[in-house]
Amino acid sequence: MFETLGFENLTAPQVAVFFALGLGALFGVLAEQTKFCFRRGLVGSDARSAMGVWLTALATALVGTQFAVSQGLIAFDDHRFMASDLPVLAIVAGGLMFGAGMVLTRGCVSRLTVLTGSGNLRALTVLAVFAIVAHATLKGVLAPIRTTLGSVTLPLGEAVSLAALPGGALVWTALLATAALAFALRSGNRWPMLTLAALLGLLVPLGWVGTGFVLYDDFDPIAMESLSFTSPFADSLFWLVASTSIPAGFGVGLIGGVLGGALLSSLAARRFAWQSFESPRQTGRYLAGAALMGVGGVLAGGCTVGAGLSGVPTLSFAAILAIASIAGGALALDAALRGASRNSGALLQPAE
Repeated sequence: MFETLGFENLTAPQVAVFFALGLGALFGVLAEQTKFCFRRGLVGSDARSAMGVWLTALATALVGTQFAVSQGLIAFDDHRFMASDLPVLAIVAGGLMFGAGMVLTRGCVSRLTVLTGSGNLRALTVLAVFAIVAHATLKGVLAPIRTTLGSVTLPLGEAVSLAALPGGALVWTALLATAALAFALRSGNRWPMLTLAALLGLLVPLGWVGTGFVLYDDFDPIAMESLSFTSPFADSLFWLVASTSIPAGFGVGLIGGVLGGALLSSLAARRFAWQSFESPRQTGRYLAGAALMGVGGVLAGGCTVGAGLSGVPTLSFAAILAIASIAGGALALDAALRGASRNSGALLQPAE
């Protein structure tokens, strides 16, 4: 469709950067206002209301994405989420690592990105380490871990998503969205908060359709992408150190947009505040969590947004396994930390 839009001096990859910038800015604003975070929904002090926000976003992302698929605007047949050989060991190990890491850092990567835009230097440090480790796992010294674990696969044939099960995509989308909304409506959130969460979720199909349909160009193709943070942070790191050699891509625009949107939202609401580490012990804990998330996000095929909020709406078994593994890792480590805290009498320090 791109060739019909009338751009004469810009290519589809170049326009994709601006599109991602706007998409990220909207996410940054909405996520800052809703405190959108999967970790909070699992182990936070306000877990029920936080999970209500997350599930509301998931419900609209599900419905919007599958509606776009049903209308023929996009298709995930060739997407990595739909690989016939499921790298089950990599996804489970990566998900557990990522979940544990986000408990240690007190935030999933999307939340830490928003916090960085709000003045949190702890989050900025975590993201720097996360990006370095993720890039090393994708293309550097840690790549052998990825290739070794990724070689253990489970053949799925054509049954790569819930759409292949009885009832098809329509039934499973309805079941998942209804269950998510049923929880959200009992989460104690007011309608304005749930409305903002629903709008945040609609950014997922907007991203898929924008890159997979609107900006589709046979002569200069781009990857079909939506909201995610693992690969975009690795790409942004590479672009920062080699921008004279490589152009900015969708991921660079997305990260820049989220940071900018969160900054504007926090300033407007007077929530911007400089924050930093309180002790060497806390710093070490956060850095360990960042490293776990960097390796885990790559192995699992995405973070709580890339594999969860954007991945689950594809109905992919790989994405569902990833977000379930992330949840398992987070719950297990949180339980272990709470047990250790009770035994030692030490209090866990919040990140925000």
